[in-house]
Amino acid sequence: MDKNMLNIRLLLIPILLISLTVAPFKGQVSSEPVIQKVEARELDNRAKILADYFASYNSPLEYHAQDFIDASDKHGVDWKLVPAISGVESTFGKHSYSFNGWGWGIYGDSALGFNSWKEGIYTVTEGLKQNYIDKGLTNPYSMNKKYAASPTWGWKVDFFMKDLDRFAQDYKARQIQPSSNLLAKTAGSSAQVK
Repeated sequence: MDKNMLNIRLLLIPILLISLTVAPFKGQVSSEPVIQKVEARELDNRAKILADYFASYNSPLEYHAQDFIDASDKHGVDWKLVPAISGVESTFGKHSYSFNGWGWGIYGDSALGFNSWKEGIYTVTEGLKQNYIDKGLTNPYSMNKKYAASPTWGWKVDFFMKDLDRFAQDYKARQIQPSSNLLAKTAGSSAQVK
């Protein structure tokens, strides 16, 4: 690369960074930075349980538990289904491709990735609702043939759903209180933008 081209690239980087921080909102021209309001909220009890369940597997999904709950509530999907699939497909996100811990859209050489865990959680939950549940495939066993080539996939997903359910029952019985550090991290990464 010649010296002039390198100088041009070095000059463009700060300009691009500045333009990203002062990007106009909905086509308006403005030199003011766009400020989004973030509202803190109490974690759903299922999110507390799910975060601790993920923590027991040392999962990177631990701090996205509220996103799983929000997505499942939004689409009317059992809150244990998408986490259970991640258990089968990626050991709860530990062995995943580009924030895709569900094997979603991965066929042969084709591999779908997401920009974040949150994007993956919402995409997979919505896809399960539209392409499986709404078409009568309402449990892991009936989803198996369409979702995965392995004939044991449905059994494995069902195992993790039941395991998570047992964990939730034990959790409630013991009235475990998650650490304040976990609550702060989970609430922070699952905060809603208004």
